[in-house]
Amino acid sequence: MSDLARRLARPRDDRRIAGVCSGLARRFGMSSGMVRLIFVLSCLLPGPQFLIYIILWALLPNE
Repeated sequence: MSDLARRLARPRDDRRIAGVCSGLARRFGMSSGMVRLIFVLSCLLPGPQFLIYIILWALLPNE
């Protein structure tokens, strides 16, 4: 896997909202659809999911 694929960044080509789920999927070698599904399902549980998403949106650089 190349260094670019391993770096945690928001890709420009596979975004739905901000590219956070897609960036996490690329970093950990998963499909972006699976990470999105996990995020949506995790929103059914109590916790700071939306806050974490917004923080990652602000902190992760664009590719």
